Amino acid sequence: MTEYAVYDVFTDKPFGGNQLAVFPDATHLPEDDLQNIAKEFNFSEVTFVYPPENGDHTAKVRIFTPTMEVPFAGHPTIGTAVALADTGHGPDMVLELGVGPLACRASDGSAQFTTEVALERLASPAPELVARALGISVDAILTQTHAPVMATLGLAFTITELDCKDTLSALQTDVAAFREGAKAHPAGLDFAQFAYVREGDVVHARMFAPLDNIPEDPATGSACATLGALLADIEGNDVTLRIHQGDDMGRSSVIGVTTLDGAVTISGQAKKVMEGRLVY
Repeated sequence: MTEYAVYDVFTDKPFGGNQLAVFPDATHLPEDDLQNIAKEFNFSEVTFVYPPENGDHTAKVRIFTPTMEVPFAGHPTIGTAVALADTGHGPDMVLELGVGPLACRASDGSAQFTTEVALERLASPAPELVARALGISVDAILTQTHAPVMATLGLAFTITELDCKDTLSALQTDVAAFREGAKAHPAGLDFAQFAYVREGDVVHARMFAPLDNIPEDPATGSACATLGALLADIEGNDVTLRIHQGDDMGRSSVIGVTTLDGAVTISGQAKKVMEGRLVY
């Protein structure tokens, strides 16, 4: 029987933020069962923690969505760091992820990590296709700062700026358009869409990945990190952002983003809400 804990991530209150199941010792779980376990939870992600390959590091962490293993994701990193701190690790730690070692710091229910993975632009999806995927008029897409762009720091998202919060709140996804986008841009895996409205240093955002069994994600740290890197690159200055996500789902999340000379730091809180064990 293997124990796990469930954390709500990017919130300090239970039943907000983004749910994450953490298996703090996955050593004895069969490899063939990992994907099925993630599918059983049906959260955006589940993490499985193993001893580090490098003895100077804290742990090796594998991240699974309901349909695939991914090399990097933000809320699983924050939540797993807090979970490890809750069991006595830290506050400083290095987690081995699919994108390589990642420095983290966690204590008292808060965590942050810094990634130095270079921003990569993969494609420029047609605004008309993005508009259909999001269920809006193409006129609601702003292009003064950037047109819709598929970018990644390890996990790809199409990032699109919208004209106002009312448009953001009214989004209704079209799965057929997502399938078309995924076929046209296979490097983006599932044509995940990250739409946002910016008001100075405050950003309101939503993320949709229905082809990955995630109709909407209440907090997406990897997408927020990519947005920060993108804006810093475009503007030629470092940025500090406070990103609000999940409000339209009733699972409010707050993600901190700070860039410095090409590196991106993501910060947030996490609250343990459940403990359990596998019994099959």
